[in-house]
Amino acid sequence: MRVWSFFVFLLAAGGSVAVAQFGVQKIEEATEKAVRAEITTQPDLGWVSLDTDGLLVFLAGTAPDEATRARAISAAGRVVDTARLINQMEVAETEGLAAPRFSLEILRNGSGLSVFGLVPADAGVEILRQRLKDAAGDAPLSDFIETAKFAQPATWDAATRYAIEILSEFPRAKVSVTSDYVSLTAMAATPEASAKLERDLKARAPRGVTLGLSLSVPRPVVSPYTLRFVRNGTGTRFDSCHAPEQTQVTQIINAAAEAGLSEGANCRVALGTPGPRWTQAATLGLRAIAAFGGGALTMTDSDIALIAPAQTAQADFDAIAGELDTALPPGFVLTAVLPGAVEEEGGGPAQFTATLSPEGLVQLRGQINSSIARDGAESFAKAMFGSDTVHMAARVDSALPKSWPLRVLAALAAMGELSNGIVTVSPAHLEVRGTSSNPEASVAISGILTERLGDGALFDIGVTYQEPAELSAEAAPPTSKECVLRISDIIGARKITFEPGSAKLDGTTGPLMDEIAELLKLCGEFPLEIQGHTDSQGREIMNQELSQKRAQAVIDALFQRRVLTGSYTAQGYGEIQPIADNSSEEGREANRRIEFVLIQPEDPETSTLTTLEQTEQASGDSP
Repeated sequence: MRVWSFFVFLLAAGGSVAVAQFGVQKIEEATEKAVRAEITTQPDLGWVSLDTDGLLVFLAGTAPDEATRARAISAAGRVVDTARLINQMEVAETEGLAAPRFSLEILRNGSGLSVFGLVPADAGVEILRQRLKDAAGDAPLSDFIETAKFAQPATWDAATRYAIEILSEFPRAKVSVTSDYVSLTAMAATPEASAKLERDLKARAPRGVTLGLSLSVPRPVVSPYTLRFVRNGTGTRFDSCHAPEQTQVTQIINAAAEAGLSEGANCRVALGTPGPRWTQAATLGLRAIAAFGGGALTMTDSDIALIAPAQTAQADFDAIAGELDTALPPGFVLTAVLPGAVEEEGGGPAQFTATLSPEGLVQLRGQINSSIARDGAESFAKAMFGSDTVHMAARVDSALPKSWPLRVLAALAAMGELSNGIVTVSPAHLEVRGTSSNPEASVAISGILTERLGDGALFDIGVTYQEPAELSAEAAPPTSKECVLRISDIIGARKITFEPGSAKLDGTTGPLMDEIAELLKLCGEFPLEIQGHTDSQGREIMNQELSQKRAQAVIDALFQRRVLTGSYTAQGYGEIQPIADNSSEEGREANRRIEFVLIQPEDPETSTLTTLEQTEQASGDSP
């Protein structure tokens, strides 16, 4: 009996297994059939092969790309749960993937060196960066290079080396580089110089690299790049305006006309824009002035200051300024100001005035907030206009704002651009009125005040151009000797100054360089050596290098003012030609100087140099 029971149990178990296997087989077949039917609805999935094992579905085959493989998984997942899908598919290797287009954009101006672009990510990228650092020298280098893991083209190294080499020969330039093409945009002093440069640069181009040139003759490079538009009770005008192309100048003037400018637009074509969308930002700002019905717009590189009329309603100010902020291109930063009422202290309006007479006499009157600040303002004025010409008559009022001395010094620096006139300082406003022999005086004053007071400062400029009688176009051109003597007269008691330990011209030297440039434009080309000298502090080789850079900086400054400098030579002599004793500060100050030297090779019996020495004060810094 027991044997029979065991036999029955085995028979039942075997039947159950058979039934289970049959059921699993049917499930597998049904699942495979359903998945295959879903996949075959898409004609580009014919490469998929299927297999099942119980509840699992195996997908195999070689997909042409990752996206097609993902579609296969998605199609199968519409039939069975994705947890039951086993992905055994592969993706075909992509052959012949094209390398990206490697390129560089290198910009060089007074602010330093900036480089943008995509380069091969191999060992050569660090060499490239070192070459760029060497080309930048002491100036800052803004590195925006990106890399890609591809082999560098055969001529890439030669092209970049050549591009950096020719860039180093120009104080301001733009170079675009690909593996077989180098494009240079820069300035030449004369058409003849441009032709010579073109021949020389093309002759030096590496084999397989083509050079494209765009040399302007001359075209000013502006740094910082500025625009200032004012619409107030005294009228509507540009104090400063720049755009990179004539077509963009027209766009800006049209936008200014919508903001109330009827005539007198003075907008210059110049290099140095902080970005390709400068004109778009300028026109948007001018439209905001039109919406306010007045105010002031100041653009300094990518910084924008918008000052609304004081009577503007807060809601209108918020709406217009907010719309401008939203619409500005990336990279531009807006500071919007709605002036409020200024509380006056001391029982009357706080004010400081400085007047410059046509004879060069300076009167300082009004209020200043401490005796130290008053002495500082007097010393600053004497340094700018001469010790014997300044009369201080300002009184001390300690209730004035802490920023008062800064505003006073900014006003005096601005007055340095005038032939005669008056500057007026109040707690929230600064005004400059007068005449100048520099046709770009308003631009220079705007730059001075913006730099010293900030982009949101309130100031008003009313300067008219008056040509000096001694430099009128009707006068006979001066001889080369007369030009050197006139440089001496122009400089007088003033100095050509540099930032401490640097070859960068100090901001206060700008007006002096403007006057020298105007004279040299009348003189035409003649052989002139501009020499740099230092005191004996520091290493001799460092002093020589600094003196060379400072002499070259003077030539560059003249070139930027449209002087034909092709016949000028920069020569640094370091500390080897002192004119005073280096053991005292006064002697060292005298030895830090720039000399204008007339070269006279036609008279070998006498000295070949006529020297005009002008002491250079380097703000107490050595050498």
